[in-house]
Amino acid sequence: MTNPHHPHSKPAVGDGQDKGADVQAMFAAIAPRYDLLNRILSLGVDQTWRYAGAREALAKAPRRVLDIATGTGDFALMLKRRAPYAQVTGSDFVPEMLEIARVKGRQAGLEVTWEEGDALALPYPDASFDTVTCTFGFRNFSDYAQGLAEMYRVLSPGGRLVILEFPPPAENLFGRVYRLYFQQVLPRIGGLVSGDSSAYTYLPESVLAFPEPEELLKMMRCAGFSARYRPLSGGIAGMWVADKR
Repeated sequence: MTNPHHPHSKPAVGDGQDKGADVQAMFAAIAPRYDLLNRILSLGVDQTWRYAGAREALAKAPRRVLDIATGTGDFALMLKRRAPYAQVTGSDFVPEMLEIARVKGRQAGLEVTWEEGDALALPYPDASFDTVTCTFGFRNFSDYAQGLAEMYRVLSPGGRLVILEFPPPAENLFGRVYRLYFQQVLPRIGGLVSGDSSAYTYLPESVLAFPEPEELLKMMRCAGFSARYRPLSGGIAGMWVADKR
């Protein structure tokens, strides 16, 4: 129920070229409390989702790893900690988030490269990375197909893509309860702790607008990947694992 990540906004936050700027400003405002809110709002469960994602991301022992929409760097640092042999790059378009990531990296004694970058026009040559990851940021891309095309482009042949994301809540009792929490409770807690309720109103809106898991699988396959999906915590979160053919 966390991680309103960012690199490109959904229609809920402005129109056209303003969308990216709106989302950028929103996450800059909540950056100082971002990690605390993630832990509070998910009751710590978001860490178990990241552990699952890290296992898939590192399964092929990649030497070059790119974490897109890295935010304050939690996942990039987890990957570096678990794979000290790998060159890990964390990319984001919110400088305030990256500055926190840099501090966390120094404090942890972990060498990760932090760079500003646009997820729809990644500043890297073709086949630059063995693994690409995106944890709870993909739904904010303004163009999913372009984002997948860029991920495919920068991956080496046989490289792996791992996306962690929130699929829309299921149409059952659990899904209805979750939807109520997501739309009514979470924005109030998020606004109280961060002082900016807009980010945590945007979060449920962006999740409800996200494609169903099978639809995203089809998009990944159209981009050239072989892909599979695994629900996490009863479908609250989901993991898409794709390999470049």
